[in-house]
Amino acid sequence: MEGALLSIRARSRRQAMEWGLVLASQGIQAVIDHSSEGWALLVEPGDYERARAALREYQLENRGWRWRQPLPQTGLLFHWGSVGWVAAIGAVYYWSALVPGVKSAGILNSDKVREGQWWLLWTAITLHENVPHLMANATTGFILMGLAMARYGAGVGLLAAFVAGAVGNAASLLLYSEPHFGLGASGMVMGALGLVTVQSFSFWRQYPLGGRLFFRAFAAGVLILALVGFSPASDMVAHVGGFIAGALFGCGLGCAPPERLQHGPLNAGAMAALAAILAATWRLALRAP
Repeated sequence: MEGALLSIRARSRRQAMEWGLVLASQGIQAVIDHSSEGWALLVEPGDYERARAALREYQLENRGWRWRQPLPQTGLLFHWGSVGWVAAIGAVYYWSALVPGVKSAGILNSDKVREGQWWLLWTAITLHENVPHLMANATTGFILMGLAMARYGAGVGLLAAFVAGAVGNAASLLLYSEPHFGLGASGMVMGALGLVTVQSFSFWRQYPLGGRLFFRAFAAGVLILALVGFSPASDMVAHVGGFIAGALFGCGLGCAPPERLQHGPLNAGAMAALAAILAATWRLALRAP
């Protein structure tokens, strides 16, 4: 059988593994081979031209320094743009600490939201109570955002996680009968966890064991949610709501071909939409009485 396969040469083991992931995302089965001649990918003759075309497109899209890089020994991709997300929430924390009134203007106040100040569902995501609160979300979020951005696209992943965080805040508003205050990016972080947890959803129909893989990943995600998001001092409703919303968004996005989610204009548009939401909601928050 191996003699019937065609070879695509790779420079190193790392490149062979990376290219293997690229081909797997396109539904092309490849075997990573190491011989005296070096590393290579072995593919069926019928898939050879399509595999070469997919790898050429991948190389064109990733010229220069690559934000998406494989994590060694995991088979996962990580997007280093999550550093920018950490810097952004850090900058907002510095702004809120430096300028009086910013935190009180943007914090989630259930009474004000019920009176019509819906924008607080969004602005509260960007605020943090203190440095430990900020660092807890930044460290966990750095990893989960990086994984979500690598799978769904930098802009698409961030926007989906942000909307999931707002859904989590809305859930806490619906389920808490007493006046409720909240702030922090933990709902967004749990939204990213939901996105990452269901990234194998597309395998359900493609592979015989896809359903089993999906449910194992989902169970692992729920365990992480329980470990990270069920602290007695945290807003557990917002965490669960963000996780569920992120998982639903991930299932929907997972039905699209991965290369479409990585499309540059699509992610630029998602980033622009995220910036517009932040600018509009904070403008309303700072102008509200």
